[in-house]
Amino acid sequence: MHGWLALVGLVLIPQEAFWDLDLYRYWMWLGINRGEWPVLSGSWVYPAGAIVPMLLAGVAGTGGGPAYAGVWVVLVTVLDAVAVAVLLRARRPGRPEEAPTTLGAWWWLAFLALLGPVAMGRLDAVIAPVVVVALSIALDHPRITSALLTAAAWVKVAPGALVVALFVAVRRPWRSVVVPAAIVSVAVVGVVAALGGITHVASFLTEQEERGLQIEAPGATPWLVAGLFSPSVERYLNEPIVTWEIRGPGSQAAADVLGALFFVALGAAALLLWWRREHLGARMWAGGVARTELLVRGALLLTLAMLVFNKVGSPQYMGWLAPPVAVALALRLPGWRTTAWLVLGVAGATQVVFPWFYPEVLSGGVAVTLTLAARNVALVVLLVLTVRALVGPLPADDQPDLRRQDRITSVSPAA
Repeated sequence: MHGWLALVGLVLIPQEAFWDLDLYRYWMWLGINRGEWPVLSGSWVYPAGAIVPMLLAGVAGTGGGPAYAGVWVVLVTVLDAVAVAVLLRARRPGRPEEAPTTLGAWWWLAFLALLGPVAMGRLDAVIAPVVVVALSIALDHPRITSALLTAAAWVKVAPGALVVALFVAVRRPWRSVVVPAAIVSVAVVGVVAALGGITHVASFLTEQEERGLQIEAPGATPWLVAGLFSPSVERYLNEPIVTWEIRGPGSQAAADVLGALFFVALGAAALLLWWRREHLGARMWAGGVARTELLVRGALLLTLAMLVFNKVGSPQYMGWLAPPVAVALALRLPGWRTTAWLVLGVAGATQVVFPWFYPEVLSGGVAVTLTLAARNVALVVLLVLTVRALVGPLPADDQPDLRRQDRITSVSPAA
């Protein structure tokens, strides 16, 4: 499967599929040859840690040709292989006697295949397998998970939100989650400061504030569909950041509102997860699936909040959906079938839109525009389903057997 993705990105449509890798290569060339490093020499759209995988891919050189992209492909393949190995060893909570299942690993590979070359040729491809590993070991090793998620967030911001789900799901969140996250962050900031880039270390937080409504974002869907019929809707290239955006009556106001709602949605998701923890009470620590479900479903909720309430909607962002679902399937958590199928549909629709028919989106092609709109509606549906699962009753496998508890209570005094 990875060989196919590499063939598409390296040979069949390299400009469309792996264009970002050439940008990464150029940034590293500037650093190595001119001393102009991202963050150290000026503001950058990514956190400072993104330099690490970009620089690793430069071991074969940062000049022209396919060498840089080839090393990147190998790096992503190795990381995905580690994620598959971890998924194959995951065991259902409270059922150590059960053999591991291969379902999570197969689903993970199917998702990557359906998402297409974007699952390999973007920075997010390095982060996704790290999140898979982090979520798989979270409840047994929360400190390691916190450190992994924080390190990943210093490469691409999104995994940092999942620390909230981890915070809610462990007994001692300050010691087990906050402290490791702080140590990693202090280390990263310290290195950047030592290299002279402290003034730009947080520039990634403000670099995209002036962006409009990106054409693929869920919030752009009404204008995207209206553009099929109305000349008042325009698809245009935001040249400074090389991003296609949509403009029409009220679109800029929608972008501004989404900029605020993004943080409101994350805050609401965090409050919902904390309410769920308090509502579960002692059942959180009873050894069943409740705590694992809260962690993994909470990670998906936070991810969907970042996707649905975001004025940016790049195709690689859909890769954020995969780790919670793959881990849930590997752990045999009940109630994930519909979510798993919907996420696969989202991945397939995303590949249809990008890279194969993206020019049709820009020119207002009806079929691909409606495909993108359906993809965005599916994200909203996933968000609703996830909220319902978190406010609903415990999964069947975690409901307490009251009759068994009564028998134990009645026998214990005599014993």
